[in-house]
Amino acid sequence: MVKTKVRKITTRQLAIEAARIAHDRHGEDIVVLDLHGISPVADYFVIFTGTSGRQMSAVGEEIADTAAKVGHKAFHVAGRDSGQWVLLDFFDVVVHIFDEEHRQYYDLELIWGDAPRLRWKKKATKSL
Repeated sequence: MVKTKVRKITTRQLAIEAARIAHDRHGEDIVVLDLHGISPVADYFVIFTGTSGRQMSAVGEEIADTAAKVGHKAFHVAGRDSGQWVLLDFFDVVVHIFDEEHRQYYDLELIWGDAPRLRWKKKATKSL
């Protein structure tokens, strides 16, 4: 049996990768909050709105699979079947996938309003 070495990425890189996966899979209003020094719960929150329960579940699964491949197995996953709020807990990174109603109701960006937002989008390349 041959063991393959897992290339582990930082928690910051994991948060950014989760945001990029959400973007590529049509997640809406994607925010990455840096909670260092603000919260004992996690270092980063990734928050976005899904377009349907099925899409939310699929994006959550893709994020969890990708994270596992780079050395970050999900400690806890909740809500995959609810279609309202999917939560992926990687200890230092917590991904929240909401439907629109629950995103507005819980308003995590307001609660963690002091947290800086990370830039996660790739820079556009200049064309000639």
